[in-house]
Amino acid sequence: MSSLEDSLAAYIQLKLPDASGIRVDQLEQISGGASRQTYRFRLSYSDGAARERRLILRRDPSGSLIDTDRKIEFAAYKAFFGTDVPVPEVLWLEDNPSHLGSPFFISAEMTGFQTSPARILMEPYAAHHEKLAEQKWAILGRIASCDPRKLGLVGTMEWVEPDACWKRELDYWEGVLDSDELIPQPVMRAAIRWMRRNPPPPAQKICVVHGDYRTGNFLYDESGHIHGILDWEMAHLGDPREDLGWSLNRVWCWAQDNRRGGLVPRDRAIAIWEKASGLKADPAALHWWELFATVKGQGIWVSSAHAWETGDNKDPILILSAWSLMNSQDRAALELMGHLR
Repeated sequence: MSSLEDSLAAYIQLKLPDASGIRVDQLEQISGGASRQTYRFRLSYSDGAARERRLILRRDPSGSLIDTDRKIEFAAYKAFFGTDVPVPEVLWLEDNPSHLGSPFFISAEMTGFQTSPARILMEPYAAHHEKLAEQKWAILGRIASCDPRKLGLVGTMEWVEPDACWKRELDYWEGVLDSDELIPQPVMRAAIRWMRRNPPPPAQKICVVHGDYRTGNFLYDESGHIHGILDWEMAHLGDPREDLGWSLNRVWCWAQDNRRGGLVPRDRAIAIWEKASGLKADPAALHWWELFATVKGQGIWVSSAHAWETGDNKDPILILSAWSLMNSQDRAALELMGHLR
């Protein structure tokens, strides 16, 4: 076994002291991810009967693209597990880096499903786009309808007042551009100036914002069912229109047409979300949050390029995403500002 497999087995023995024959094998790193190293592995052990589980390890890397808190991600999974927002079960959260070299958490793996935004455009998945869209934006609406206090997330996630959501998020992502841009970003700077002059109305309510809700971050099957919402590392409390705007980002039109997330037109997605959330997507407010999504997206791609350039993280997915999406994100912002012809 590799040293990581040995270390994982030793750690799990501490968590399952009555188990015997603990073995970790089939360890495989999953490419991608902005803020965690992700591995899948098989755990075998005996507790009087032979047991086997497929698990996921999410470990902090030495250099992280996005500054996130694993406790918040773990708490989000734990809060939604067993609700009508499908998520994997989380098992153990560990802050002590001595076990695996850096902090981490371990969850159950949901196996046999797809996440690829490219594959969802192909058969047999393409025949179920309306069904997938109904679930995708209905689940997002259910997230928006939840009370973060009842979920036990207030305190773990920082509270924000309804009239302060937009400024907190815009300040943060403008700061990312300030610190990480390798070349000037004139389109995004123009978008930021416009957004500061034209702030959105206060949030209708404060809810849990997933932070990266898009095709590619949920598990789906061949019959058009969604089984799990993944990648909660950017989760926070805020305006539910932030998640909706992000899900509608033009760069997620994987089929190079107007279908958002490669599934359905923008208006259809909004209608599904409104019905499930019980909220209204005021056009002017949503426009602001869609434009914000382009700034946030560019902040991520700029950070990708910066991490690659400085050697902090040499995962090829970082430079590929920066190269393929930065110009598209500029075009999405220009379209929203009425300057794209």
